[in-house]
Amino acid sequence: MLQPLHNGGAPTGMSPDWPMGFLHTYGPRADPVTGLAWGLSIISIAVVVIVTVLVLTGVLRRAGRGEVAALRPVRGEGGMQWIYIGLALTLVALLGSLVWTVTVLAEVDSPASKPALTIQVTGHQWWWEATYSGDDPSRAFTTANEIHIPVGQPVMVKLTGADVIHSFWIPTLTGKTDAIPGRTNVAWLQADQPGVYRGQCTEYCGQQHAHMAMYVIADPPAAFQAWAAQQRQPAAQPAAPQQVMGEQVFVQQCGACHTVRGTPAGGVVGPDLTHLMSRRTIGAGLLPNTVGALSGWIENPQAMKPGVLMPPTKVAPVQLAALRAYLETLR
Repeated sequence: MLQPLHNGGAPTGMSPDWPMGFLHTYGPRADPVTGLAWGLSIISIAVVVIVTVLVLTGVLRRAGRGEVAALRPVRGEGGMQWIYIGLALTLVALLGSLVWTVTVLAEVDSPASKPALTIQVTGHQWWWEATYSGDDPSRAFTTANEIHIPVGQPVMVKLTGADVIHSFWIPTLTGKTDAIPGRTNVAWLQADQPGVYRGQCTEYCGQQHAHMAMYVIADPPAAFQAWAAQQRQPAAQPAAPQQVMGEQVFVQQCGACHTVRGTPAGGVVGPDLTHLMSRRTIGAGLLPNTVGALSGWIENPQAMKPGVLMPPTKVAPVQLAALRAYLETLR
């Protein structure tokens, strides 16, 4: 089972295993929308209750007089005032809802301060690529399916699709934004508490749409800077003979699709694996990142995620063991 962060505690009830929900939120992009959702829901429920009470009251009054079978339109004295009252209440509710909605849209349109960083997120079938570029291209790095952000600071997210339309949604932090091929859409998010926040592609994108998760990990600023510094580093050089053999197998068998910085492997079809073992899951949230799950994924990903672009890895058992030993060094 995946575990929540241990960097000061996750938000109450937040861990990678919890179902996604938007009724409890943890950032200024989502909080106003949650308040609006609760408010409009209460107004809607109140309208239903009032209408139901009025209808039942009228029916019961008629039934008490024995007139149910002979109902006919009757304009009683003072009847129009109920129409006027109803119209006035409806107008107030609709105008109030409109003003509230427009105010919330304006509030969440852009962050209150300059974003701390910008992340380019690309949706693939069926995984997420996240590139931290910044102002200095030499400090850029790429990861997959997990993005780290500093707590209490707004982060800009630029979204695009690599193949079909996807939709980026972290319900406790931000609303849905489509990732469309050939177009860049912009969203922003901010987490006010450390923790792990689960997201999901919400635009049907093919066979494994349901297995296209994203995790946002909110770290205290110092921990985020340490994580980013580690991610910028190339992969550690393998030391043990088995690990050296595993690196050779990786470059030959996997290097055309995957990148490991610091090695000849420079493929861009699949996720960057330079720091694979620092991630909580593999397969875009499908499996925990354990030795057993990684072994099964390498051997036959089609058995676990049918339709995924990665083919089975056809290597001898000794090569598979070496490959696994090498991947375990990518931290």
